[in-house]
Amino acid sequence: MSAPVILPGSTIGILGGGQLGRMTTQAARSMGFKVHVLDPDAQCAARYVVDKCITAKFDDADAAYELARGCSVVTLEIEKIAIESLRRAAEAAPVRPGADVLHIIQDRARQKTWLEAQGFPVGPYRTANSGEEIAEAVRELGGACFVKSCSGGYDGRGQVRIDGPGEADAAFEALGSGPCVVEAGLDLEAELSVMVARNPSGATVVYPPALNHHEDRILVWSVIPGPIPPDVSREAMRIADALAHALGIEGVLATEFFLLRDGRVLVNELAPRPHNSFHATSMACITSQFEQLVRAVCNLPLGAVDVVRPAAIMNLLGDLWRDGVTPAFDAALATPGVRLYLYGKGEARPGRKMGHLCAVGDTPEEAIARVKSANAKLLA
Repeated sequence: MSAPVILPGSTIGILGGGQLGRMTTQAARSMGFKVHVLDPDAQCAARYVVDKCITAKFDDADAAYELARGCSVVTLEIEKIAIESLRRAAEAAPVRPGADVLHIIQDRARQKTWLEAQGFPVGPYRTANSGEEIAEAVRELGGACFVKSCSGGYDGRGQVRIDGPGEADAAFEALGSGPCVVEAGLDLEAELSVMVARNPSGATVVYPPALNHHEDRILVWSVIPGPIPPDVSREAMRIADALAHALGIEGVLATEFFLLRDGRVLVNELAPRPHNSFHATSMACITSQFEQLVRAVCNLPLGAVDVVRPAAIMNLLGDLWRDGVTPAFDAALATPGVRLYLYGKGEARPGRKMGHLCAVGDTPEEAIARVKSANAKLLA
């Protein structure tokens, strides 16, 4: 039996009330839905735009059930939800994506193993449970490697680069002495991402790839459509679509890719939620990633993903709020074609994502130049 359509006027539950939950809520409310969220932070970014906020930890299965009990469907904006919480919530309402998807994606080793077993292209890697095993993995893989904790970690956290076996013990300790994945360093040309939406009826849409630029393993800017060769774009979109079907995703799935200098496209990581690199869809595309998530989990017709005009985003980290002084947003907004998105977070800590700038242009390159120009004016 096909899943019923969930119409505007219904209530959507979101596990997680960070900026992704906030922006998903804003999209849902513009479509006439009510929204409830659950988050451990009583002052989470979504709190003041939702109809109800439950303050509870992500491993509080009873609280997840309470959230779902008042909703027609539940989705998520963060992977760090306990599997038991997802299963408990599913007793009261459909959870999209579900526990089976999260079980694969939450653990990097499990994710890599699944990708390899399904025939998707990944870079050379090994799993490790000790400093000695990390050292052995580095010897087998050769050269510089990245060691990543199997669980947790984001924005460059939960991973370290090592250049030889002698650094293995320190890396294992720095990552909390838990299970790790050791990945061979790759000769990268670029980093890409592709967003796929799929509803319970099986319909899918695929956004064109975004080109992403990282510094210290944190996304600095992203542009859609990425100025990349057409054959690379087609291959990345094909793989991302196949991944969404293989997982049976209900909602959205972001696939991060490595583009190697030899032209190969390899899967890096998966995220079953809205993604930082697709924030520009709010200005670039007919349907933003946030509206698309709402459509997908409610089994509504999926929105068009055509790029109306290229757009680029630049992340605004807490470092900009130096000595408590608000950045010069007025100066940034004087740049033509630029919009400001702030996430409503109270404390501006170094490295914390506080918002982003987005700019349109006639070409991807012009959009990047505009958003960089606007960003440069923030500390003027």
